[in-house]
Amino acid sequence: MNAVRLAVSWLTVAPIAGPATVDRRGAGHAITLAPVVGLILGAIATGAMWVLGRAGLDPLLAGLLTVGLLALLTRGMHLDGLADTVDGLGSYGPPERARQIMKSGGAGPFGVAALIFAIGIQAVAFAALAGQQRWWAIALAVAVGRVAVVVACRTGIPAAPEAGFGALVAGTQRPVVVGGCSVAALAGACVAVPATLWLGPLVTAIALAATWLIVRHCARRFEGLSGDILGAVVEITVSLAAVGFSLTV
Repeated sequence: MNAVRLAVSWLTVAPIAGPATVDRRGAGHAITLAPVVGLILGAIATGAMWVLGRAGLDPLLAGLLTVGLLALLTRGMHLDGLADTVDGLGSYGPPERARQIMKSGGAGPFGVAALIFAIGIQAVAFAALAGQQRWWAIALAVAVGRVAVVVACRTGIPAAPEAGFGALVAGTQRPVVVGGCSVAALAGACVAVPATLWLGPLVTAIALAATWLIVRHCARRFEGLSGDILGAVVEITVSLAAVGFSLTV
């Protein structure tokens, strides 16, 4: 139950207090539960799209409001992590300088551009999925973004220097956990695109493979994993999955 409370308190704005003390073992268990929290958030996003559509809102406006709702439910921390990570990647300095840029608290031009693209892409993709009645695909896209967190925290990825959150979660997810969550996501994706059963698993595999590569690159650039990188992979993976699920072939 401590892991459940910790996962919900970390990944959502829900007023649930986590345990008084957190060690790497407890943090690892909470990260393992991230996809479950993602499914809950995905269900809320799907419900919002359906209600807003029934209320007569334009699908694109409904998609934008739903992305805003997700940001509200997660304190905007994933979007903040995306902006910080992209700003860090856009710098030409050594890893120490890049980490300083990420911790500066402001958003540079690279970060702002990344936010605009991520929010816009997700809003348009959600609108397309709602128009195609692919409700499960909306929920799954949000959940796959949290499976990406499990992939990012796989063993072999160290924590970045002075990364408090990263030090707790980096390297906590064993291969069997990463594989199990990935297989579950692939299985769920089989019905994401009902008319083309192979498309959903293919999109999910590509999104998670992109997560693997992004985390590997960021860990090299910043000398390890941080909370900002985790936020970035959530937003990137949700965007990739939502766009892929909206394809028609």
